[in-house]
Amino acid sequence: MHIETLLAHLAEEGGVYDPYGASHLPIYQTATFDLKKQSGSKIYDYTRSDNPTRDALETVFAKAENGASCSCTHTGIGAIALLFETVLRANSKILVEKDCYGGTYRLLQVYKDKYNVEVFFADFTDLSAIKNLLKTEKFDLLLCESPTNPGMKIIDLRELTKLAKSNETKFAVDNSLATFASQKPLDLGADFSVFSATKYISGHGSTVAGALVSKSEEDGEKVAYFANAEGRSQNPFDVFLISLGIPTLPLRLKHHEQSAIQVADYLEKHPKVNKLVYPGSKNHPQHELAKSQMKIFPGVLTVHMQNVETAEKLVAATRWFGEKASFGTADSRIEIPAKISHASFSKEDLQAIGIFPSTVRLSIGLEHIDDLLEDLENALK
Repeated sequence: MHIETLLAHLAEEGGVYDPYGASHLPIYQTATFDLKKQSGSKIYDYTRSDNPTRDALETVFAKAENGASCSCTHTGIGAIALLFETVLRANSKILVEKDCYGGTYRLLQVYKDKYNVEVFFADFTDLSAIKNLLKTEKFDLLLCESPTNPGMKIIDLRELTKLAKSNETKFAVDNSLATFASQKPLDLGADFSVFSATKYISGHGSTVAGALVSKSEEDGEKVAYFANAEGRSQNPFDVFLISLGIPTLPLRLKHHEQSAIQVADYLEKHPKVNKLVYPGSKNHPQHELAKSQMKIFPGVLTVHMQNVETAEKLVAATRWFGEKASFGTADSRIEIPAKISHASFSKEDLQAIGIFPSTVRLSIGLEHIDDLLEDLENALK
């Protein structure tokens, strides 16, 4: 089954038992269920543990990622936390791509201080360095994004898988930027695919959500246990809001990609831009690797402007690009990562991943491309 067909038939593919044959995922917005009145194949008692609405979304996400099971969480960072709670213990060691999401970076500091987890940051594009690290240290988990955010690096997931397997280390990929409509980390060898459904998956920017998909049944059972025990489960109404955007995800991603490629081409030639980093550009050093792992390029690009003043003027002067956190919504967004999405990083750590006060991140929305290009041109005058 192709991804477009799966997502268009969310309710039936999610296995929802609905006596009225609802064509879209129905909301079971209830805390409890009457055990005496149920006739379905699965018995429900309490929504934190199980809920038909959430079960359907989890089933579809697992199918979309070719995983064994999925647990949906109330936020994207909640899914990362659920991953940590499942895999890590006190005194565990974790190896993380240094260009990671700001919320992940902040959460790692909590685990470091509270549970004495040893956190190692590295450049995952340097496979020889990773190989040497794995020879000297025993890690419980490797974690990276691909593409990375905001550096837009592409990680060779197949090669990282080989290194992780050879050292009996779990490997998780944050798939928020690519999504399962473009890239399937589990097919490339990862043990977990984790993503924020707040962004492209929903597409509306109306709620926050996350998901953690496990490749093996054994890992999935552990994830589900911790999700229930610690109350990580997403509520039914937010599941419904997320489900509204899912059938159109592949179409939206293609529109985002087409516009992003044109914006990248325009900015790449602009005299006030020092450097543009976008995997969809043929000038990206890992463009071919990106094509081998992703079907569709994301609509997010990073631009290093000629100076701080130009960067701040671009953010302030654009009309259609709102200065907002997050990405992947119908509306275009612009931000200086050092101020918003990656404000939790120290100045030194930002510089280590090549992010500066003059660095701007753009999320290209679904507006007409002519309006976006005109907006950027006017803002850069």
